Amino acid sequence: MAKPLQEYQRKRDFNATPEPAGKRARPRSAHALQYCIQKHDASHLHYDFRLELDGTLKSWAIPKGPSLDPKVRRLAVHVEDHPLDYADFEGRIPEGHYGAGDVIVWDRGIWEPEGDPREAYAKGKLRFRLQGEKLSGVWNLFRTHLAGKKEQWMLVKSHDGQARSETDYRIVEALPDSVLSERTLPPRHPTKTTASKRKRKAGRKALPALLQPQLATLVDSPPSGDWRYEVKFDGYRILARIDGDDIRLFTRNGHDWSAKMPRQVEALKALGLDAAWLDGEMVVVGDNGAADFQALQNAFDTKHDERITYYLFDLPWLGGEDLRELPLKARRDTLAKLLEDNASPLLRYSADFKEPVDSLLDSACRLELEGLIGKRADSPYVGRRSSDWIKLKCKQRQEFVIVGYTDPKGSRNGFGALLLALHDHDSGQLRYAGKVGTGFSAATLDSILARLKPLQTAKPPLARPPSGAEARGVHWLKPQLLAEVAYAQMTREGIVRHSVFHGLRDDKPATAIDLERAMPAKRAAQTRPEGLGNLRLTHPERVVDATTGATKRQVAQYYAQVADRLLPQLKDRPVALVRAPDGLGGELFFQKNAGQLHIPHVLSYSKAQAGQAAMVLNRADSLLGAVQMNTLELHTWNATTKDFDKPDRFVLDLDPDPALPWKAMLEATQLTLTLLDELGLKVFLKTSGSKGMHLVVPLTRRAGWDEVKDFSHALVQHMAGLFPDRLSAVSGPKNRVGRIFIDYLRNGKGATTVAAYSLRAREGLPVSVPIWREELTQLKGANQWNIGNLQARLAEVDDPWAEMASTRQSITVRMRKQLGIA
Repeated sequence: MAKPLQEYQRKRDFNATPEPAGKRARPRSAHALQYCIQKHDASHLHYDFRLELDGTLKSWAIPKGPSLDPKVRRLAVHVEDHPLDYADFEGRIPEGHYGAGDVIVWDRGIWEPEGDPREAYAKGKLRFRLQGEKLSGVWNLFRTHLAGKKEQWMLVKSHDGQARSETDYRIVEALPDSVLSERTLPPRHPTKTTASKRKRKAGRKALPALLQPQLATLVDSPPSGDWRYEVKFDGYRILARIDGDDIRLFTRNGHDWSAKMPRQVEALKALGLDAAWLDGEMVVVGDNGAADFQALQNAFDTKHDERITYYLFDLPWLGGEDLRELPLKARRDTLAKLLEDNASPLLRYSADFKEPVDSLLDSACRLELEGLIGKRADSPYVGRRSSDWIKLKCKQRQEFVIVGYTDPKGSRNGFGALLLALHDHDSGQLRYAGKVGTGFSAATLDSILARLKPLQTAKPPLARPPSGAEARGVHWLKPQLLAEVAYAQMTREGIVRHSVFHGLRDDKPATAIDLERAMPAKRAAQTRPEGLGNLRLTHPERVVDATTGATKRQVAQYYAQVADRLLPQLKDRPVALVRAPDGLGGELFFQKNAGQLHIPHVLSYSKAQAGQAAMVLNRADSLLGAVQMNTLELHTWNATTKDFDKPDRFVLDLDPDPALPWKAMLEATQLTLTLLDELGLKVFLKTSGSKGMHLVVPLTRRAGWDEVKDFSHALVQHMAGLFPDRLSAVSGPKNRVGRIFIDYLRNGKGATTVAAYSLRAREGLPVSVPIWREELTQLKGANQWNIGNLQARLAEVDDPWAEMASTRQSITVRMRKQLGIA
């Protein structure tokens, strides 16, 4: 007898396709039966309808997709079973492989069969109710006697309150996008005209004010897989924001350089786009056909922007659509179409090459190019350094901080050499890295000297300055300017040899510049994170999350960046840590007291003081010290050190059956908010970072733990009594099948809830994020924000919890009576 997934696995090469192999056994817990519908742009666009049964997804391909009209019968071709993991799959199946094309999750939720589903499936006549993000009500799937290579079934909607006429409403046209990621399948033949009209469609997103660029990681060799390789340009990274006639050009650090390049602004305006973000590199091509960074610097200095070409390589945003979650290939295909009619020589499409990467790199080096940029074909666009984008360099080359210069000798004008420095990888202090005295012209010697003189200072800005002949006659400088330098090698002492100057850099800050190290292709490194002060991380390049390549350093960087939002949530509250010494793939430790942990300035409380051993992290160095001890999550009490016995808030944690659609979570949250409104309690919301939502109700410190817990328990019982088919007041997976458990148990003394802005120890490192109540209906999931994309939100959205500390409210007699508490 054939295994359930044998045909599925026989048709696929899992070394090439990103589809789940279905070989990993998943622990099973009680939950409702799930369904999903995947929109699949293969040789023909169709919809794959999948129902969970007996440990797999029974699957049908529906060419035209579902219809809400009971009069319309949709052909459903029965195909091979798929693994349960497939219900979350989105991505691009590579050309030449079975089912090649783009896949998104168009709908998902739970299905409730009428009668015995196995018997009905065997007979070829299934009747069931759907509770999904888009589909609901009663549906029918029945086998026909139509001839074909595969079984021909029909999908038909039943007559009920969810039915609608096809002439009035076509759901596949009205709701075309993913319910997981807001991805939309790229148009087969995108044009500038149709793309521009997207902005005018109702319900599209507003154009972000700022966008963080994706950065590439230096590797020592090409990785395996489906990659696209482009020339690594020797220029300035620039992102273009187009909002009608308002065109802005931003450096990678968010500085507006539009005034420096008016001709490029006009060329972009001529594209006729309503709204977009484009990513690329500003380059001046030298006489040898290669990018010339010094010539680019001269073009800026002399205001000759007509020599600058903007090579465009990515399209993160178009019209009212965020394209960052689309695969790279889809974004670049759309960008190429947009530039087909471009007449300006100042705008170019950065093409990728089909040749093998080894021969490409060899050609690039012989042409004296800087190297190649490789990008994973199915990767999304993320606003951080990522191992999905890599750098392969021909020469060792990077930025150095200029800390001094020497006087010229002989007939030379200006200066003799520049003294270089880098920030130490561990301490963060500047260390001497040698000199560069070649690569200058007479003109650059004079222009650079004019910029050096105002920065002169009496003392060297180095922890260990050079001595003897190396330091004789040196003019020391404030460490503010960067030099782009190529070099043959670096000594064990960190001194460059055979260095050549290529230009000054004005698009990056001098702070936190350290040596860029090429890592093995399987493990990409990050540059030193900003904001960590003197924190010394052990094993900073240890990969914490294998699915994204995120490292311990990135975790430390994240917590340094959100410390101003997170520390008020930790202040004076006992905290428990979730530690992952071996990353997400290893064992996790939940720790409530400091014990033997070496965390600076941690505050420890005994059982006699707090009722149980507890610790408090009130300082940034304490927070980052916890990260050094491999902390990923931080969970806090509902009371503070001001009074351990009287909570100053209670929390309701909405915990769903994992198979439920997100729409069910939104409905449950809104129902709970309605009751809290009726009671007169002000509520603050946050995503859990996992599957659910947290409702936080601040209180003045009057009632004790038992009183607050009893009140929250009565509130949850009241809700479950009103909506028993949707909500549960009893914990345990068996008690929430097809429902949402409102967890009130977090309101006892010593119980904890994950803190706002804490990472979660889950794949992708999602974050628990406070939201405004008005944002609730726009949420796409509780793990919508993660370590990579939260910074953009923090830059654009005011703190939704800013008023929590000043909220004054108590549990009153009237509230108790409303809930039936004596």
